[in-house]
Amino acid sequence: MAWLTGHLTVLVFWAFAGVAIVSAAMCVTRRNPVASALWLVVTLFQLAGLFVVLDAQFLAVLQVLVYAGAIMVLFLFVIMLLNLGQGGPHDFKGVIGLGVGAVLAVLLLLQLSVLRHLEPPAAIALPPGTMAAQQAHDGLVGTVARPLFDAYLVPFEITSLLLLAAIVGAVVLAMRKL
Repeated sequence: MAWLTGHLTVLVFWAFAGVAIVSAAMCVTRRNPVASALWLVVTLFQLAGLFVVLDAQFLAVLQVLVYAGAIMVLFLFVIMLLNLGQGGPHDFKGVIGLGVGAVLAVLLLLQLSVLRHLEPPAAIALPPGTMAAQQAHDGLVGTVARPLFDAYLVPFEITSLLLLAAIVGAVVLAMRKL
């Protein structure tokens, strides 16, 4: 019975992963921004399903609430504010997008190669079994929140400032059009 359960888990994992890959590809290939945003929602829900399969239910709930909920509302608000609903001919935008994507992929690979040689932060480099003990002491939310607000507070705040700058930029661009 354990053999069947293990194989079923692997099958469900690959089903979620396959749909996530297809929907992510659909997200970046659609000309209509609203359709692209909706494919992104499908991708985010598939990632939440992957978290559930990997026994990380709390992260799955955060994925749905924060990303598929709040961030996608922000994206759709910007799309509606800028009136980007109609997809039209995009002369060289596809080629420019592929170029930017290639540059970002190279930068990501360089960053990953650099990160392999760095020592992990003290909050993550705990001996085996310590995370379970910390989770039993602080609870699941405390175990996730403590590193977020201790070791990763500055990147967390920078991300919030970038989102605020994106909203302000969208409003300024929309006001120029009106």
